[in-house]
Amino acid sequence: MEKFIVSARKYRPDNFLSLVGQESIAVTLKNSIRRNQLAHAYLFCGPRGVGKTSTARIFAKTINCMNPSADLEPCGECESCKSFAKGLSYSIHELDAASNNSVEDIRLLTEKVRIPPQTGKYSVYIIDEVHMLSSAAFNAFLKTLEEPPAHAIFILATTEKHKILPTILSRCQTYDFNRISVEDIVGNLKDIASKEGITIDSDSLHVIAQKADGAMRDALTLFDQTVAFCGTNVEYSSVIKNLNVLDHDYYFNLVECALSGNFAKAMLLFDEILSKGFNALYFIGGLSSHLRNLLVCKESSTLKLLEMSPALMEKYKSQSSRCPFKFLYDALAATTKCEYDYRSSNNQRLLVEFMLIKLSQLVKPYGEGEVAAAPAQQAPAQQTPAPTAGMSVGPAPQQQPLQPGAADVKPEPLQPGASGVKPEPVLSADGKQNPVQGSQPESDRQPAGTGAAGVKSETAWSGVMETKQETVQTAADVQTGEPLQKPSGVKAAAGLSIKGILKKTQANSTANVESVAVVEDQPITEEGLNVAWMKMGESQTAYPRLGSAIKQSKPELTEDGHTVIFYVSNSAQQVWIEKNSLLSLTGFLQKELKNKSVKLVVKVKEVAPEEKKLYMPQEKAEFLMKNYPQIRELQKDLDLDIK
Repeated sequence: MEKFIVSARKYRPDNFLSLVGQESIAVTLKNSIRRNQLAHAYLFCGPRGVGKTSTARIFAKTINCMNPSADLEPCGECESCKSFAKGLSYSIHELDAASNNSVEDIRLLTEKVRIPPQTGKYSVYIIDEVHMLSSAAFNAFLKTLEEPPAHAIFILATTEKHKILPTILSRCQTYDFNRISVEDIVGNLKDIASKEGITIDSDSLHVIAQKADGAMRDALTLFDQTVAFCGTNVEYSSVIKNLNVLDHDYYFNLVECALSGNFAKAMLLFDEILSKGFNALYFIGGLSSHLRNLLVCKESSTLKLLEMSPALMEKYKSQSSRCPFKFLYDALAATTKCEYDYRSSNNQRLLVEFMLIKLSQLVKPYGEGEVAAAPAQQAPAQQTPAPTAGMSVGPAPQQQPLQPGAADVKPEPLQPGASGVKPEPVLSADGKQNPVQGSQPESDRQPAGTGAAGVKSETAWSGVMETKQETVQTAADVQTGEPLQKPSGVKAAAGLSIKGILKKTQANSTANVESVAVVEDQPITEEGLNVAWMKMGESQTAYPRLGSAIKQSKPELTEDGHTVIFYVSNSAQQVWIEKNSLLSLTGFLQKELKNKSVKLVVKVKEVAPEEKKLYMPQEKAEFLMKNYPQIRELQKDLDLDIK
């Protein structure tokens, strides 16, 4: 029985042509070989499984190949290529930095670097996972990496570039490897499946490629796992079952439930998803991706952002055409918020179910097929002819409140405290009031007056008017519902307004300015200044520290007779006082000294440098010897050694 070799090793690239998804890096390395511009150190960085180590091996084999092809591919027939294929090459060395990360390992490496290659032109050292080296090992490697022998080339590979020391990065040519696209992975898997005699559809390959997340090694591993489960005939249903991938049909059905407002079916689908062992957070992320794909399908220019099989793309286009843009936008907002709140929620299933209910109400209102009981629209008021001479007007029909927007008619304002609209009094042609059956008592009736058409009513202005005024409204006005005009001469109750407050404040400030302006200038004396200064310090109740600083300082009156200098201890106090309290302090002094020309200036007091303090015994001895001659004489007489 032939020994099985996993696809990730069996189909590992051995030349630049078989390298998948890194064409630009392959072209750059080929050009450097063609022009004989090889650097002494390279750094290959990027995600896992994208071909960093494979590219390093191909590059090392190519520069040592004795008979490279015209497009700079290794021949595979020379002694160097054969020894490398068998793993017996003495010119290409691989080192795993994860298990050889100490200073001693790097010292052994630097000793090997001095040995020239036995075959080929260069000794190539491939150090994988170089970020695992310790800081001491990095520092020990710096000098050798900067100035290696002419025959030595270093290729460093890592998945975590940010962990490499800047001193290492500056000595290497850096190549950033990208994630491999879904289409490139699918194409490579198709070639491998045809070589292995495996039948697999495009949808299954796209599922494997998307699950691999841009890593070819992961895609090959998943491919082997799928073949082991399904055999040589791979079906889509078996792939999603084996890889534990949620079928796209669930997401399509959930969107259909949201469009039709059927939240009950959506909740049942979610329960079915949970019963299959899928995580709810994984489901929310998948639903968000599905809504994003539907949104991308709205524009033909963004279709290139979709990485899926043609059959699945047509399915997305079909559903996207039936989804309003606002629905997709609001649905994405709801799923994103649910995913954000999921980890902090105490009832995570309820959170997801509430999100599904919310999606079901974005297009159709709650209760599909049900008609909400709207308030009955009231019939418009009947036309009542205007009263004429010799005729009496009967009681007006009671008006019903109209629904907002039903008609452009405003109901007549009610009297304060009234529970409804009271019937109008009956008037005869001569203007006298006739009794109305069923009306309120005489004491509660509204006073009536004569109007232009003989109809009289009283309008209350919501309790704001000081006196009641009478107004006239014709029968035609009642029918049209025109609002009553506010009678002239009516005085509104006094109230507060911003304009009034501003005017009042301006008037008060003007009065204060005038009161200061009339103060006569009095001569300033030292005694009067000191008294006013202490009062100013005591008045600073809002800023006790400022008051303390004022009391502790002594004001200085300059020669001009009106400028007062306030000395503070540092510039911070000076800036604070000038910004917050200088104007108020100046005004206080002007008022107390009865002189409006008083000017307050804040300055920092200059402090004389203090004498050097003596701490050490030697300093004290030198000070005594210098300032006291008796001690010097005593030292000479007794021959003392003072320290």
